[in-house]
Amino acid sequence: MTQKIAFLGLGVMGGAMAANLVKRGYSVMGWNRTKDRPTIAPFINAGGTLADTLPAAVKDAEIVFSCLGDVPDVTEVLIGEQGAMGFANANALFIDTSTIGSDAAKLIGNALLHDGLRFLDAPVSGGDVGARNGTLTFMVGGNPEDLQESLHLFEAMGSHIKHCGAIGNGQAVKLCNQTLVSVYMLALCETMQMAEKMGVDPQLVVDVCGSGAAGSWALTNLGMKVAQVDYQAGFAIKHMLKDLRLVQEISDRQDLSLPAIALAMEKFQKVSQLDDGQGAEQGTQAMIRAY
Repeated sequence: MTQKIAFLGLGVMGGAMAANLVKRGYSVMGWNRTKDRPTIAPFINAGGTLADTLPAAVKDAEIVFSCLGDVPDVTEVLIGEQGAMGFANANALFIDTSTIGSDAAKLIGNALLHDGLRFLDAPVSGGDVGARNGTLTFMVGGNPEDLQESLHLFEAMGSHIKHCGAIGNGQAVKLCNQTLVSVYMLALCETMQMAEKMGVDPQLVVDVCGSGAAGSWALTNLGMKVAQVDYQAGFAIKHMLKDLRLVQEISDRQDLSLPAIALAMEKFQKVSQLDDGQGAEQGTQAMIRAY
């Protein structure tokens, strides 16, 4: 297909997402600040092209996706002094799939719009499994016409694409999502401990409870990882702590009481400090180590 796409950030999520675009026949120029990350391999193996520089990736692109880390990363890469904004074609559509909160999304969106560009905030849910399988959920904020124009690209990477309102609203819904999944992890860890003490097969818990009212993505995808001491990261604790920091900022600003979030942050923080700080690189299921 002739539509030119740039994809900035080829980590665990971005590498798989960009690969799925290539597999659907789109011409994708990828870029990553660290060139030797193993997560780039799926994109290259699918037939994607890796740019040496950010300007080379963005040049001539009609749509620029980004999947980066924290607020400073997205700000620098998109609208910083040497950011993509300065090298993009007029009227290019920027779509950021990072989790950065509503305030940052609005700031970045306003900067891009002021420069004659367009912007959608489109954070995702579904973890590394959803990224690889093309079954992600996208929560999109911005002009609905821009979403409609790029819908075919979202559909190459996800199975649920929901317009949530104006710029920043996608981020707002994503933080609600992270509130839920972090508290689910508390329940999952405690459930697996209880099952072990009662002599119940953890797979039975996943199969039976997962088919009823207690069913959740976390139980289905992470339940046995908790039971089997498999802490390989699909979504790392360090990223969850970043997301919960954004939730906490909203809580403080709005004078909300979120005791479950406070407990989840405490447990994730405890694990992040294990192994000389390397616990932060483990998947969120490693919360069980805090008990």
